[in-house]
Amino acid sequence: MVFLYNLGILIYQLIVTVVSPFNNKAKLWKKGRSGWEGRLRETIKKDDRIVWFHCASLGEFEQGRPVIEAFREKYSDIKILLTFFSPSGYEIRKNYSKADYIFYLPLDTKGNATKFIKIVNPIATIFVKYEFWYHYLNQLKRRHIPTYIISAIFREDHVFFKPYGKWYRKFLTNFEHLFVQNKKSQELLARIGIYNVTVAGDTRFDRVMANAQASKTIPLLQQFALDSKVLVAGSTWQKDEEVIIEYFKENPYNLKLIIAPHEINPQSIEKFRSKIGVKSMLYTNPDETDLKGTQVLIIDTIGILSSVYKYGTISYIGGGFGVGIHNTLEAAVFGLPVIFGPNYQKFQEAVELIEIGSARSIDDLNSFSDALNHFFTSAEEFQKVKNTSKDYFMMKAGATKIILEKIIL
Repeated sequence: MVFLYNLGILIYQLIVTVVSPFNNKAKLWKKGRSGWEGRLRETIKKDDRIVWFHCASLGEFEQGRPVIEAFREKYSDIKILLTFFSPSGYEIRKNYSKADYIFYLPLDTKGNATKFIKIVNPIATIFVKYEFWYHYLNQLKRRHIPTYIISAIFREDHVFFKPYGKWYRKFLTNFEHLFVQNKKSQELLARIGIYNVTVAGDTRFDRVMANAQASKTIPLLQQFALDSKVLVAGSTWQKDEEVIIEYFKENPYNLKLIIAPHEINPQSIEKFRSKIGVKSMLYTNPDETDLKGTQVLIIDTIGILSSVYKYGTISYIGGGFGVGIHNTLEAAVFGLPVIFGPNYQKFQEAVELIEIGSARSIDDLNSFSDALNHFFTSAEEFQKVKNTSKDYFMMKAGATKIILEKIIL
C-alpha cells in the first residue's frame, strides 16, 4: 500500500507540473513549493518553540483560526507555523499576522516529511479537519511529537471504515488525540478501536460568531438595503444563478439582490447582468447617485462576504447544485433564513439548520419560490427563525475552549 500511496503522490505532482503552464492555481502550487527547504532553514531558528498548524485550504483555515488565535493569546512565548496545501488558502492568508511563519506544505514524500519535521521540530502539531498525510504523520510519531486533529468529522463512507481500510486506519493511531465535531464520529472511531477522542464540536461556530461581532459596516450596502427586502446570495455558481435569474422575472416580493459569485470572472458577471433583466451595479464601481433605481448589487471582490450577510433579509448559499454547498453559518449567524440547493447532506450544520426550521433546500425554481413563500409568511416566522438560530449558535459555541483545555504545552 505504501508503494501505491507514493505512486499516487508522484502522479499528482506530475499532473500539476504538466498543467501548470496553463492553469494559474497549479502554477502557484508548484512555484510556492520551489526551494522550500532552503527558505525553511533560513526562516526557522533552532531555539524556536514551534506549534505547527496545518490547513488544507481557506475553509479549514477559518475552522482552525479560533484555535490559532487562542494559542497565540495563551502561549505568548511560542512561535506559530502555519502551512497550507492549496493556493486558495496560502495566497489569501500568506500575510496572516497571528502566525510567525507561513509556508506551503511540501508534497507528502518520505524525504520531504523527514527534512521538514527535522527543520521545524515542533513541540506540537495540529491538523484541521481532513488532513491525513502518511509520511508526515509517521515522522511525527517517530519523533514523539504530540499530534492532534481538530474539528474532524467522520462518515460511514470514509475509507477508514471500509473492509479494505486497514492500512488507512493506521493513520489515525498516530494522533495523540482527535477532537471531533459530533457523537457519530466518536462512535465510528470507537468501532475501529480509536478511543482517544473528544466531541468538542465545530470551531467554525466560534469563528463565525466572532466574525459577526466584528463585522464591517459597509455604507454602500447599508444605503442599498435601506427599507427593502434583500436576498443575499453568496458563493453562487451558474446553476444557482439560473434559478435566481428566473425568479427575478416575476419577483413577487419585490426583492433586491446582493450577489457574490464564487468565481469573480468579468465575462461571467457581464453575462449574469445581461440576463437578470433589471438594473444592476458592481460593488467596485458604484453609481451612488442612481442607487435607488438599482435592484441588483454584485460583489465583485473577495473578503467581505461574511459582513455582507448582515444587510440581508433572507439568504441563498451557492454550491448545492454542484459538489456541495458553501458556508451556511456566515448567513445563519445573523438570524437570516437560509436557502440552498439539493447537495447539502455532507454538511452537518446544513442538516441541523433544516431540522430547526432555519433553512430550506431547493431543487428548482418552484421549490425556491416555495421556500421564499414559507419564510415570508409573516413577521412572526422571521422572528422565530432569528430566535431559533441564536439558540442554535449558543448551543454550538465553545469548541475552542474545550480544545485548549485538553492540549497543554
